[in-house]
Amino acid sequence: MLDAKRILLVISGGIAAYKSLELIRRLKEKGAQVRCILTENAANFVTPLSVSALSGNRVFQDLFSLTDEVEIGHIALAKECDLVVVAPATANLLAKMALGLADDLASTALLACDRPILAAPAMNSRMWGNPATAGNLETLKTRGVHFIGPETGFLAEGETGIGRMSEVPDILARIEGLLAGGPLSGVSALVTSGPTYEPIDPVRVIANRSSGKQGHAIAKALADLGAAVTLISGPVALADPGGCRVIKVETARQMLEACMAALPVDVAVCAAAVADWRVDLPSATKRKKSDGESPPTLTLVQNPDILAALSAPGPHRPRLVVGFAAETDALIANATAKLVRKGCDMIVANDVSEGGIFGGDSNRVHVIDAGGVADWPPLTKAEVAARLADLVRRRLEGGA
Repeated sequence: MLDAKRILLVISGGIAAYKSLELIRRLKEKGAQVRCILTENAANFVTPLSVSALSGNRVFQDLFSLTDEVEIGHIALAKECDLVVVAPATANLLAKMALGLADDLASTALLACDRPILAAPAMNSRMWGNPATAGNLETLKTRGVHFIGPETGFLAEGETGIGRMSEVPDILARIEGLLAGGPLSGVSALVTSGPTYEPIDPVRVIANRSSGKQGHAIAKALADLGAAVTLISGPVALADPGGCRVIKVETARQMLEACMAALPVDVAVCAAAVADWRVDLPSATKRKKSDGESPPTLTLVQNPDILAALSAPGPHRPRLVVGFAAETDALIANATAKLVRKGCDMIVANDVSEGGIFGGDSNRVHVIDAGGVADWPPLTKAEVAARLADLVRRRLEGGA
C-alpha cells in the first residue's frame, strides 16, 4: 500500500496521457496523495478538470501563475513529495530533463527536484530509436532517473513497434517498489560488472569472455532490497537493470576512476572481469598485416587493481568489500589466496573451466571469508545474486 505517500505526477503531451487518469485513480485507491502538473500540450489530451476530480487536488499548469507561486510554488512542488512520476514522458520532456532546461512548470519543477524520479517514456518508435533520444536516456540514467518501458505494441499512428507507454499496473508496481523501503533502504552500493576492453589499436582490443550477467543480476538484487546502487559496467550486450545508476566504461583505468568517484559507499561488489594487463603504447593507427612479416611484439603492463584499491584501509573504505575469483584450477586455494592478497572481506569463487559459465544463465559459486568456505549449489545467476544480496544484508546488520 501507499498510505500517505506523496506522489507528484507530471503529465506531458502524448496520446498516452489518457492512461494517467487511470494511474491517478489507482494511486488514490492505495492511499497515496497525488498532485499533478499538466503541461500545455498534455491539456490537449486530458482536461485539468478530469485530473483535478480524480486526484482531489488542484492541477498546476502555469509557471508564472502568481497565485500558484504564492501558495505553493514550483520549488515546493518538487520538495513536498516522496516520488516524482513522469507519465507519459515524451521525447521532448526527456530532452529538457537531460539538458537541464526549465522553460515551463514541468521542466522547472523537475530541474529543482531532489527526490527520486520515475519516467514512463511514450513516443513513436522512430523517435525512441533516434540517437538523440538514446543519448538523453543515457544521461538521465547516469543521474539516477528510474525508467519503466516503453513496451512494444500498437501505437497511435497506426503502427506497431516499441514506444508504447507501460501499462498502469506495471507502473503502479514499480512505484510501490521504489517507495517500499526494503531491508537495504539507506544503504549505498557499488557494483562492477562485465569485461574491460584494453586497446591494441583503434580496431583491436584485449578482452575476455565475461557477459556481465552475474554482475548485472547482483546490482538488480541489491536495488530490489532497497539499496542505492551504482553499477559500473564494461562493454556488455545487456539492458541496464532497473533502479540502478549506471556508468559505462571500457578500460580498467576508466573503471577504477569511476569506482573511486562513486565513493563513499557502504558495500562494494567487484564482479567485473577486469583485464590484468594492457598494451603499454597502443598504436594510433590500425596495425597492418604483411605477407612474410613477423607478428608485432606487444609490450604489456599491469592494470590497476580495483579490488585492492577499494579494500585498502582509509576513510572511504566500504564497510563490506566483496570480490570475485574466476579460476580454472585449484579453485579454493587460489581464491583464498586472493582474499588475503587483496584485503577484501569476502570472495565469491567459481570454476570457469566447467563450461557454460561465461555467457550462460547458471553459476555454481563458493563464498570464502575469514570464517571458511560456503559451497553453494548450482543456481541461476539471478538466484546467486539474490542469495548474495541477502548475505550482504546480514553482514551489514552484523549477522553471519
